[in-house]
Amino acid sequence: MSSNTLTDPTKRSEISKYKEDLITDCLDGRPSFESESRYSLSTDGPAIRYIQPPNPEWEFGDPVTSTELGRRWMEGAKHDDDWEHFDAEKEETRKIYSLMISGVQPRPIAFVSSISATGEENIAPFSFFQALSPSPPLIMISAMNAPRIKDTTANIQATKDFTVNLISLPWIVQGNAASIDSPAHVSEWELAGLTKEPSTHVRAPRVKESAFSIECTLFDKYDIVHPDTGANMSSITFGLIKCIHVRKDILNARGVPDPAKLQNVSRLGDISYGLVTEAFRLPRPSWDSDGEMIEQVLKRKQTPDESKEVQQ
Repeated sequence: MSSNTLTDPTKRSEISKYKEDLITDCLDGRPSFESESRYSLSTDGPAIRYIQPPNPEWEFGDPVTSTELGRRWMEGAKHDDDWEHFDAEKEETRKIYSLMISGVQPRPIAFVSSISATGEENIAPFSFFQALSPSPPLIMISAMNAPRIKDTTANIQATKDFTVNLISLPWIVQGNAASIDSPAHVSEWELAGLTKEPSTHVRAPRVKESAFSIECTLFDKYDIVHPDTGANMSSITFGLIKCIHVRKDILNARGVPDPAKLQNVSRLGDISYGLVTEAFRLPRPSWDSDGEMIEQVLKRKQTPDESKEVQQ
């Protein structure tokens, strides 16, 4: 079913609540993916366009306002009343949650496959997720425990292994579908229409549709206890990476994933998701290479008062 079919008023009878929300919140008044997205199958250009980095004229020690882009950015931070302040101890949890997922973005999405102690298989997406360490290779997933402990958390603590599958654009709707609060007898695998692929080091299957999957065993866990109530609010799962599966067709010449081919989807705020369509490169500065020059530049930029303080 195309977006044009969904937005046709004559086709809206006997439509699910999910489709209604899709139409009103996501389709109506917006250009179609097929005609506008750089990732559309019909596009002739690269999915990600590499551009020059901003502010190439910047020198070490220059303030943000030394560039036109920086000056425009700082226009919104001139006065004390340009800021909204949210006291975490006074705001409702839901408000803090909304601020966090809208401000800490974009976030990678861990699509986690796990198995319960009795053999039930589960898949679910989590955006409180991050890579932690290459040696030992570790990843981290955080799951809230309200209104109850998530099946994923309980499964991993019981069976000690899981897989993390990165979600790419072509199957984001399937990944999102698995976030539904379905009853225990309904399989998220079947509901989402995804394919189980046997893992090589753990029991939990990986998602065949994922071009980048990680097999993990439980390395450690940490329960986040509220300092005032003592309630167990969230659980952090640390996974020890046992194997990484990468599709060959998304690798670049250096043997690592090409972002334009991997097409990872990131989580933004509310029900919004993001794609990288522009990228730029920046060299990492090295003190061994440029330290002496940087010190000379900083000394030259010092005000007369600052120079006196250094001499004293």
